[in-house]
Amino acid sequence: MADTFQFELVSPERLLISEEVTQVDVPGAEGDFGVLANHAPAISTLRAGVLMVRGESGADRHVFVRGGFAEVRPDLLTVLAEQAIPLEDIDEAVLAQEVKNAEEDVADAKDDVTRLKAELHLARLNEVFAALRSAGHA
Repeated sequence: MADTFQFELVSPERLLISEEVTQVDVPGAEGDFGVLANHAPAISTLRAGVLMVRGESGADRHVFVRGGFAEVRPDLLTVLAEQAIPLEDIDEAVLAQEVKNAEEDVADAKDDVTRLKAELHLARLNEVFAALRSAGHA
């Protein structure tokens, strides 16, 4: 059996995960990295992407994260994410409609400020779509 370590995923809304795991793959700002038990201490900022969590049973869970940072210690990985959504909670049809609406908002914007806000919203939605595709969910 693989060695385990404590993993905690925290968003502003709540503690999403707090359990013993065997591996976590993290979307770091400087590149993705994997964490196993007894990993060297490190701190990294996060980019938008998919966090893969492998539990003691060997089952994988995938969570979309945006922003924040990860702190790695030999016995603990803490991820503080600005946004964290389990991929199974994302409805692809709803997301596709939100993207379509955001594209229309960009096209219909009457001034630069409104256009920039709409473009930012569209970019964030597209990050979620890209994360779904990279995890094989779209």
